[in-house]
Amino acid sequence: MFKKKIALGLTALMLTSIFSACDASAGGSSSGTIKIGVVVPLTGQIAAYGTSARNGLNLLQAEVNNKGGINGKKVKFIYEDDENKPASAVNVGQKLINDDKVAAIIGPLTSTCANSLAPIAQRNKVPMVTGTGTNPKITQAGDYIYRTCFIDPFQGTVVAKYANKNLKAKTAAILYDNGNDYSKGLAEYFEKAFKSSGGKIVDSETYNTNDQDFNAQLTKIKPKNPDVLFLPDYYATVGMIAKQARDQGIKATFLGGDGWDSADLFKVGGDAVDGACFSDHYSAKDTSAEVTKFIASYKKKYGNTPDGMAALNYDAGKVLIQCIQKAGKTDGESIKKALKTYSGTVVSGKIKFDKNRDAVKAAVILKANSKNKDFDFIEKVQP
Repeated sequence: MFKKKIALGLTALMLTSIFSACDASAGGSSSGTIKIGVVVPLTGQIAAYGTSARNGLNLLQAEVNNKGGINGKKVKFIYEDDENKPASAVNVGQKLINDDKVAAIIGPLTSTCANSLAPIAQRNKVPMVTGTGTNPKITQAGDYIYRTCFIDPFQGTVVAKYANKNLKAKTAAILYDNGNDYSKGLAEYFEKAFKSSGGKIVDSETYNTNDQDFNAQLTKIKPKNPDVLFLPDYYATVGMIAKQARDQGIKATFLGGDGWDSADLFKVGGDAVDGACFSDHYSAKDTSAEVTKFIASYKKKYGNTPDGMAALNYDAGKVLIQCIQKAGKTDGESIKKALKTYSGTVVSGKIKFDKNRDAVKAAVILKANSKNKDFDFIEKVQP
């Protein structure tokens, strides 16, 4: 009987230990670590974006952990490469949720990938915060999905108004990727805003994702002689289009969105992108305390100036970490509630979330300077 009691006692003790271990790892929190997944493109055509994002988040991780972590627990970012492919984003997102048991996900970085992963994060009640996915549909997936950047209707309007007011443009042509949510959506919002401001769209052409020859579309655009040519895509594609357009003799001012923000724009586009303007979330020439501190820390760690992708993903991570700290728990419901009421200032400015869980914040207009291989600050536009 005595031996039986001992056996029962040991069994109960083992079960208690097992359940305690399971409870400790629930919601991305193990004994001394809080795991947060990060989905970004680390390979492929826009790998430079993913590298910048990872740099920004690694800086944040070091800062947080050097100050004691979150409520005494260390933060660990787990990076997964989505290659900027929706199917890959789904696969690595499911791995983070099911295998790594992360508390939350930062990213995906691009709108197309974010739109693919958002319903899965929502279904699993895992908070997802994208710092750069600007397509409006992303947060429509549900109440666990947030973004810390502005959305395409806002930046499309900002660029259209800049073209009309500052450049005095009366006519515009648009060339966009019909298979990319970001490119297609931004083209739509720019067109609507440009027409509303009194401008005329003289041509609108499309291409397919991964195309590299745009001469057929540019041949149609050239005789229309637009004042501006709107190119809502990422830096690698924009650089190729700009070179081919200038080779054809198109003199229009090139305009675009935040997808242009990479030093690699100059590697691809060279002098062809000089003087081109685009909307963005952040300028390294901003003199605010948050920006100057971030740049100094980033330069000390990496030896160069951070681009928008580094800043925006740093911001998304910071907002998420502050919300986990406020919640005092790592379950999805608690983090979600903390995100809902969040209001604060990060590198890219003041952030609060509207009813759709989209950030309400300012935009900046930048101009490409090929001589200095840098982006000149033009103006800040409030929402």
